[in-house]
Amino acid sequence: MFLIANEYLLAWTVYGIAALGCLLVWFRMTRPLWRWLREPLRLIVTVLLLTPTIVDAEKELFAPAVAITALDLLFEVGTNAWRAVADLALYGLIAFALYAVVVALRWPIERKLRRRREAAAAEEDPRTLRERLEEAEEDDAGYRPTGRYQTRTEPRL
Repeated sequence: MFLIANEYLLAWTVYGIAALGCLLVWFRMTRPLWRWLREPLRLIVTVLLLTPTIVDAEKELFAPAVAITALDLLFEVGTNAWRAVADLALYGLIAFALYAVVVALRWPIERKLRRRREAAAAEEDPRTLRERLEEAEEDDAGYRPTGRYQTRTEPRL
């Protein structure tokens, strides 16, 4: 019994490491995609790789739902395919509901930040310092002080 439990945990450890490696590759492959396409694709693959389903209810043994579905459909050896598909659908529904909540919270925040950036860009003067100084000199060219000392010109600060 002890040896079987260790093999079960070892198999799940190996599968977990392999699944994380596959997720890393998938995240890297979807990096150049548009964000509203990239995030749902990443979520779908994460749900597919990380969803467990029960294989033996008496012993409480679990296996990856994708593997159980594939093996049951390809080799027609068991009746766990529908249970695995139901688990995939349930976990997928939960994941997409949580993703929709995150998107609903993130959307107004991003709109507010975008408006701030646009307002800051509109206030910013696109001219260089040299252009601003030249324009200031042109404005000062016609300046003549009026008053007692018309021959003397004081610098403007």
